[in-house]
Amino acid sequence: MYVVGTAGHVDHGKSTLVKALTGIDPDRLREEKEREMTIDLGFAWLTLPNGEPVGIVDVPGHRDFIENMLAGVGGIDAALFVVAADEGVMPQTREHLAILDLLQVRTGVVALTKVDLVDDPEWLDLVTTDVMETLEGTALAGAPIVPVSARTGQGLENLLTALQEVLERTEPRSDRGRPRLWIDRVFTISGFGTVVTGTLVDGTLTVGQEVEVLPKGLRARIRGLQTHKRKIEQAVPGSRVAINLSGVSKGDLARGDLVTVPGWLRPTVLVDVRLDYLADTPRPLKHNTHLKFFSGSAEVMARVRLLGKEVLQPGETSWAQLELDEPLPLVRGDRFIVRTPSPPATVGGGMVVDPNPGRKHRRFRPEVIARLETLAQGTPAEVLLQTLERRGPLVVQDLLERSGLGEEAESALEELLHEGEAVVLAAGGEAKKQRLVASRGWWTATTARVRDLLAEHHRKYPLRPGMGREELRSALRLDPRTFNGLMARAAAEGLLMDEGATVRLPDHEIRLTPDQQRAVDALLARFRRSPYTTPSVKESIAAVGEEVLSVLIARGDLVQVSPDVLFLTTTYEEMVRRIRAFIQEHGSITLAQARDLFQTSRKYAQALLEYLDTVGVTRRVGDERVLVDREG
Repeated sequence: MYVVGTAGHVDHGKSTLVKALTGIDPDRLREEKEREMTIDLGFAWLTLPNGEPVGIVDVPGHRDFIENMLAGVGGIDAALFVVAADEGVMPQTREHLAILDLLQVRTGVVALTKVDLVDDPEWLDLVTTDVMETLEGTALAGAPIVPVSARTGQGLENLLTALQEVLERTEPRSDRGRPRLWIDRVFTISGFGTVVTGTLVDGTLTVGQEVEVLPKGLRARIRGLQTHKRKIEQAVPGSRVAINLSGVSKGDLARGDLVTVPGWLRPTVLVDVRLDYLADTPRPLKHNTHLKFFSGSAEVMARVRLLGKEVLQPGETSWAQLELDEPLPLVRGDRFIVRTPSPPATVGGGMVVDPNPGRKHRRFRPEVIARLETLAQGTPAEVLLQTLERRGPLVVQDLLERSGLGEEAESALEELLHEGEAVVLAAGGEAKKQRLVASRGWWTATTARVRDLLAEHHRKYPLRPGMGREELRSALRLDPRTFNGLMARAAAEGLLMDEGATVRLPDHEIRLTPDQQRAVDALLARFRRSPYTTPSVKESIAAVGEEVLSVLIARGDLVQVSPDVLFLTTTYEEMVRRIRAFIQEHGSITLAQARDLFQTSRKYAQALLEYLDTVGVTRRVGDERVLVDREG
């Protein structure tokens, strides 16, 4: 699942285009409709031609509302970059492009809107060329440019196809088991309570799960989840999510808060960063300058402590330590934007390198710079995790070789296993380097898929004990070793019950309906009335149905001794005892003697004796049966 964000100059038709594509008006505020201008974030969704659902975040283009725009673009996977054909590239076009570049939004499509207002083909060519030149050297360089008209519908299908093509080349968000959702809206719904929305950038969230709201440290529980106004049990990374929270009120929360799971993330006021200062900024950045800091949907003031430089010239990059006026829950790799408060302007951005340095750095220490450079390149454990996430579960030996880390690889793997970022799928009796390991993200996503498949199977076939192992493996498209390792670990953690031929969820129980139970009671009564001349399999199926009969056999109410003969389990056990006693007294038993012993017909006696031969109670010698244990 992906999220696309609009970007572009005011009045270039972003919201109108979103409405034409989705049928949803993203301008929800009365003031927006009166002024015909997007002021705050709007949200919509569509389905691509290939069936992929995509969330849309519509942002304001006016310079007065750039900071609202920043709250919406932090979690997007691709940009829908809008330029009006009748005006071309404008000031906020360039500022929005700079923001996308600083946030490393590397995928997008340019919608050249309002082409119905342009009669001159040469003008359209000129605007297209200008857009291409503007994109050069940015993250969106080479993005497809699609002429469209939201009013006439021209080019909308081409735009959807172009979006689909760029998203198919976009890596889905990884799941490292650390869910984070920056809140961009808070509201209440009568009868439900507090609801927050945002884009889930990592991990999964599940109905009933306890969560923590940072930096305030509030605890809450998820009452419900929705994506695109559809109820779901679990939200996945990269999706727009609405969360109904219990335990907190609307007044407790605000845009810029973060929803996550308790116990792993600590808010910070000191952050080490790599800061890119925009080339068109009019003046150098001095040490200790105060700027507005934006990350996710959060906004705080920050003092910039330059490391290794006295001043930062336009177009330069530097290491810096930011002192935030308020704590924020950041992680390494988070992107950010900085703006001057007055006059308001975007001047730079970059990447969080260390979200918890612990103390202020001395500014001109080579060892500090060297450490930050190492962190920016990635630790050995992070390199190894990236290899594991990219290639899927691997044998340890293969993982170590493919990582290219050399001697550091083994200690990096131990670190990943200790921190829970990687898990062992199968280890029983195997040499250490032959064990199968997977990333925590793969494990979380795959076990969630297993639960979904089993739950759907139980809903569809409530009378079956579980889903066939091979059927489940085929649905997951896993090789036998990976599947077996997955099953073993999932069973050990109590996520499922592996019963050999079938797999089920731990809480799955076969429950007959009242009508089915009445039919079963009537059938079993017939078995009790005629214990040795019982209803046939065909008659039993006619009485209760094939699946219910399978339940009776599986749970031990009946024993099937031949394709057509069934006995009550208590009757079968009594017949076995009597046959054993007869043979022990007489040395053997014939078919005729068995028939007379139970006053039954040849059909039932023969079926019983042949079954006892099969299960190893008796052995046929000529026309007689003897006990196997006596002969052995």
